Amino acid sequence: MTAALLETRLPFPKRQGKVRDVYDLGDRLLIISTDRISAYDWVMPNGIPDKGRILNQLSLFWFRTLGVEHHILDDELPASVQSLDPEGSLKGRSVVARKAQVVPFECVIRGYLEGSGWRDYQRTGAICGIPLPEGLRQCDRLEHPIFTPATKAATGHDENVSFETMRRALGDEVAMELRDRSIAIYRRGNEITGPRGILIADTKLEWGWFDGRLILIDEVLTPDSSRFWPADRWHPGAPQPSFDKQFLREFLDGTGWDKNSPPPMLPDSIVEQTRARYMAAYQQITGRALAC
Repeated sequence: MTAALLETRLPFPKRQGKVRDVYDLGDRLLIISTDRISAYDWVMPNGIPDKGRILNQLSLFWFRTLGVEHHILDDELPASVQSLDPEGSLKGRSVVARKAQVVPFECVIRGYLEGSGWRDYQRTGAICGIPLPEGLRQCDRLEHPIFTPATKAATGHDENVSFETMRRALGDEVAMELRDRSIAIYRRGNEITGPRGILIADTKLEWGWFDGRLILIDEVLTPDSSRFWPADRWHPGAPQPSFDKQFLREFLDGTGWDKNSPPPMLPDSIVEQTRARYMAAYQQITGRALAC
């Protein structure tokens, strides 16, 4: 197993997220998916080898499959950058993208009752103000996917908000377009992954304005942005086995870490098992080997 790539250093203006390093190339962006992994709003001290390549190549699969206008211009490094990467460490994990004005809301679509939605339902019988039937179990399938936006936080945890909050901020037309297009992507994703043995329980999408149009940006239907469950093992009433980083969260929950101080190093076994889950999701959805 190769070493994890935790940081990149290129001679361009840089913005660093939890996972991605974004470089300003002037009229375009260079987006590099590193092997960093985060949980509970903390970046872990060690990464997951090949995770960035998995996220990048799975997103590229979806961008090309969904038929939705998006921000990707090229999945090859510009010649000026290739010369700065003689060992090829950026290959397979980098894209050149349009500069879009980011919509300040994450578009969250839930088809099953889990995570913060399950916790909200237990307290209030609703998710983000959307009432749900009584008596639902953890991980039950919802009658229809629901749209529950969240505010995008530069630091700290994103906050679930009501659709009405989004409408007041963006206007009716934009808010409804974001809702309808996001739900359509979620439905289409499940149409594709279902026959391949994976349920997409929920996901979050990001959009941006480019030339006055809303285009899909960031990542799409990956194990970082979605809950992926093996379809043949789905059984409501308890947490589900998964192909995403829920496995890592459950490990951290058992360490005694207070989630308010720097997180512990991840044991090799946890790193290897997390990588295996991400790789399985990629291969099962795309039917391809990972390009390195």
